[in-house]
Amino acid sequence: MQVHELMNAFRTTARKAHKRIVLPEGTEPRTVKAAGLITEANLAHVILVGDETAIRAVAAEQKADLKGVEIIDPVKSERYEGYVDAFHEMRRAKGVTRDQAAATVADPVYFGTMMVQMGDADGLVSGAEHSTADTIRPALQIIKTAPGIKIVSSAFIMVVPDCEFGDNGLFIFADCAVNPNPNAEEMAAIALSSAENARILCNMEPKVAMLSFSTKGSAEHELVDKVRQATAIAKAAAPELMIDGEFQVDAAIVPKVGAKKAPGSPVAGKANVLIFPDLQAGNAGYKLVERLAKAAAIGPFLQGLRKPVNDLSRGCSVEDIVNVVTITAVQAAGAK
Repeated sequence: MQVHELMNAFRTTARKAHKRIVLPEGTEPRTVKAAGLITEANLAHVILVGDETAIRAVAAEQKADLKGVEIIDPVKSERYEGYVDAFHEMRRAKGVTRDQAAATVADPVYFGTMMVQMGDADGLVSGAEHSTADTIRPALQIIKTAPGIKIVSSAFIMVVPDCEFGDNGLFIFADCAVNPNPNAEEMAAIALSSAENARILCNMEPKVAMLSFSTKGSAEHELVDKVRQATAIAKAAAPELMIDGEFQVDAAIVPKVGAKKAPGSPVAGKANVLIFPDLQAGNAGYKLVERLAKAAAIGPFLQGLRKPVNDLSRGCSVEDIVNVVTITAVQAAGAK
């Protein structure tokens, strides 16, 4: 698998789905330029949120064509009062007054998240000028996690050239960007979310390996116990899913090693979804593969929410924004 093949497949799916993706950082220059390119390529119906005069001024500076891009100013929108009422109802038990709700929904990220929640958009992409927390917090308050999932996590699609492991070099790695030290229940939830994205984004049958420094009892430690517990929880929650552990990485992905260390396992030596026990392992793991194997790391994208919301790096390029919007559209197309 080559990264351009995967991105072309994403673009084909996105064009067919034509989902509505809201970009709440409407006056951010890279975002405005990306909005024009996304629309020109027919990858999504883009909604920019912010002051229209300011957005069009940025578009002129960036030489961005916003023909076909929808622009919404939150407080001038006919949806604003309804969103305020709905948000107030959601948060009044937390002590939020209607005036506080009105001020909150005027914020473009909150307004955009309300658009997704109320069915007026299919997904949201933010983070070019906001922190990850500023993107995730509204999503947790408004959209909330998917049924049976208690945690928002992140994953990378790893495309490793000239590789016979995984799905011809295609893998999902998780969690590599959000949760520093998930407990057993949280690790199990990350596994379930990652398996779902393997199906939706990569069109592959997930074979999920729960990673450790031990394979099937080769070591005893409380860190290994966590992975074993997580594996049991995930299996109980999704008995139809091919998931197993605990595995060292070689036992998870190398057929000969898997057959020797974990004979009879449906996953050992065949894994294409790798669940790391903590963020230190996940972050180091994906960067090692990216740099040493010259792999493409696509992401991170968020998972575990009822509707797709994705976070950008504040150092992102215009191309990064286009790609994340494309992936978000694919997630929306595949959502149950």
